[in-house]
Amino acid sequence: MIPKTLHEQEEHLFTVLSGRRFLRMEGLGNEVPFFIYPYAPEHALAVAAAKKRIKNRLSNAGVTVFEINLYDLSVEMLRERGVWDRVLAAEPEMDRTDFREMLQGMLDPQLHIAPAIRDRLGGDFDIFFLTGIGEVFPYIRSHNVLNNLQSVVKDRPMLLFFPGRYEQSDTLGSSLVLFGRLKDDQYYRAKNILEQEA
Repeated sequence: MIPKTLHEQEEHLFTVLSGRRFLRMEGLGNEVPFFIYPYAPEHALAVAAAKKRIKNRLSNAGVTVFEINLYDLSVEMLRERGVWDRVLAAEPEMDRTDFREMLQGMLDPQLHIAPAIRDRLGGDFDIFFLTGIGEVFPYIRSHNVLNNLQSVVKDRPMLLFFPGRYEQSDTLGSSLVLFGRLKDDQYYRAKNILEQEA
């Protein structure tokens, strides 16, 4: 049974994430160890607070979490390349579509995001949290990030915090619905963490 309330979901997440089965990535077959935690966008602040509590509880249980926020990563990458101030100056002057296309080129998941995540994933950790999906839309699309991380994150489980729905259907496949309104392209390789058994 899928946990309904935020408190039930928080307890479920902690139980699953701290379990040996999850940490050893058992039962995945040949699938990538990608999991999605879909939540209602209006609960973003409560979910952020729950995520902090879960990380603390996992740490106390000896489970190390490494987190990357896509928005923070994007700003950091643009600053490292020396273009952040130019991007800020260009935004009010540029057409919205042109600005979006410019940022999409600068933050291409295959050329820039996945390599930047790979560079930061060094070190010892047990679970990778990927956050900030809503903040980088429409410049970075979640399915593009997931597709490009398949070769980067493969030896440890990854949990994507997703503000929206992850719809799974035997006939229509699976798709990410950002903010509960914007259907992203289909992405079928991740599992809904709320449906995972401990």
